[in-house]
Amino acid sequence: MRTRVVTPAGTRDLPMIGTDAPGWYRIDPAVLTTAALDELGHADPGTLRYGFLIDDGERALPDPRSVRLPDGVHGLSALHVVDPSIWHDAQWTGLDIRGAVLYELHIGTFTPEGTLDSAVGRLDDLVELGVDAVEVMPLNAFNGEYNWGYDGVGWYAVHEPYGGPDAFARFVDACHTRGLGVVLDVVYNHLGPSGNYLPDFGPYLGAGATGWGESLNLDGPDSDEVRTYILRNALRWFAEFHVDALRLDAVHALVDHRAYPLLEALAVGADALSDALGRPCSLIAESDLNDPRLILPRTVNGCGLTAQWDDDIHHAIHTAVSGERQGYYADFGSLEGLSKVLRGGFFHDGTYSSFRGRHHGRPIPDTVPTTALVAYTCDHDQIGNRATGDRPSQYLDHGRLAIKAALVLLSPFTPMLFMGEEWAAGTPFAFFTSHPEPELAEATRNGRKAEFADHGWDTDDIPDPQDPETFLRSKLDWTEPDTPAHARVRDFYRELIALRKSTEAFSRSDFASVDTDYDDTGGWFAMHRGDDASEAQWSVVWVLAEPLTVPIDLEPVLWWEPVESVDGGIRSPGHNVVIGRRRP
Repeated sequence: MRTRVVTPAGTRDLPMIGTDAPGWYRIDPAVLTTAALDELGHADPGTLRYGFLIDDGERALPDPRSVRLPDGVHGLSALHVVDPSIWHDAQWTGLDIRGAVLYELHIGTFTPEGTLDSAVGRLDDLVELGVDAVEVMPLNAFNGEYNWGYDGVGWYAVHEPYGGPDAFARFVDACHTRGLGVVLDVVYNHLGPSGNYLPDFGPYLGAGATGWGESLNLDGPDSDEVRTYILRNALRWFAEFHVDALRLDAVHALVDHRAYPLLEALAVGADALSDALGRPCSLIAESDLNDPRLILPRTVNGCGLTAQWDDDIHHAIHTAVSGERQGYYADFGSLEGLSKVLRGGFFHDGTYSSFRGRHHGRPIPDTVPTTALVAYTCDHDQIGNRATGDRPSQYLDHGRLAIKAALVLLSPFTPMLFMGEEWAAGTPFAFFTSHPEPELAEATRNGRKAEFADHGWDTDDIPDPQDPETFLRSKLDWTEPDTPAHARVRDFYRELIALRKSTEAFSRSDFASVDTDYDDTGGWFAMHRGDDASEAQWSVVWVLAEPLTVPIDLEPVLWWEPVESVDGGIRSPGHNVVIGRRRP
């Protein structure tokens, strides 16, 4: 094995020798002559490139732990250390992600410029809204100019078109100095289809596969170093880039049968680093397993993760309000189901899932804080994995959007918004890629059409993920929030967040703080928060269809449309939500 170093002075191939650690090599000290060291020492780090030549290969491959890939994922690696002068967040003491208001965004479509530095210019809008932390979709290096981010192969590098590693450090620092935490989305279940050189260096890939590519070797022979590769990557974002939490993509796709699973090892490592740094280092799992062991403490054989996304909450709210029932929504839609989810966290907690054709999930113990579950009306999957990438704001009126927002933001869970949701953005968020390889581009294009054709969609309606216009149409239009209709929605979101933060009943994080009433026939639903024995009880009441009288005596505080108080209840128009204190 050799290291190829390229500087303006020329190219050197330096032999490497094995170490006592299996699979690890270092440059042979014998070849580091005075002339070689002098040449390397005087090279500008910004121009120096290096890569590895394996066995008798003549092409130098990028470092699997490249911290910077300025020439793309197929180019050579560059050295990089985050400029310490970037940091001004010494007073930042971290953030408990549980109960915080999260805001998911995609750097490439959040602003017209699509860069980390341009995103900083919009952070004050999020502070004014009441957001506590931004959750950034994956930034690791991938082939092509733009992408959702889940095709990453340079796991240690920040995608250069977004601004590279220093731009990400500037972004995190700008968030912290405004009082915003940062959650980074990371993908450890598969690698992208272009630029993945890990198999050339060792048995990084396992025998299994996900729907997105080959899985990682987490439990087979020589998997110890693969797990170390992932663990060090995770801890690096906390230590070197000051991030507050990692969102672990699709952990249900991790093929790991060890008694000490990777997820537990990640949690142990994050907790230890948290103690060392003196601030929380949180882990949030995306999982469709409906398995509370992910968020149970390790003292009761759980993994000890901080939180997990909860799609059941999304499905129960969305189907009840929108009326959609297709695909995996088939089991959802009743007000009884919505009540179950709000009071217990999971809909499928050992029940039969028609979509899966089997029983699914298990109940969440009532000892688990409700804020260990992340709730949302929108996320990148629930929008982008629709055939046309249409948001709820493109097929639901603002009254129904207000209902969904109130249920999430005043629920006992950790709420998350998706960029633009807060003003009912009219732009879609489609699935987009920019694979330079023609064969990969065509496979992606055809695969997308085939997937939705199987569900009855006209293939002519499905945006071409490789068409640059699909990406450009997905960018937020920041002129919208200034128009009256969109501004009204944003004001309502702001008021909901303020009410959540100022009211004790809405800050509780136990399932006992939630109760419900509903009338399937009448078409109304109420979520009650608080405890009559110790505090005033609040209610979130919504009416879906025609104007009607709801038999809940309420002192209205916030509403989408005004309601009329009547004997023992309120008279409300349809497609409305009202929040207020329960009268004794």
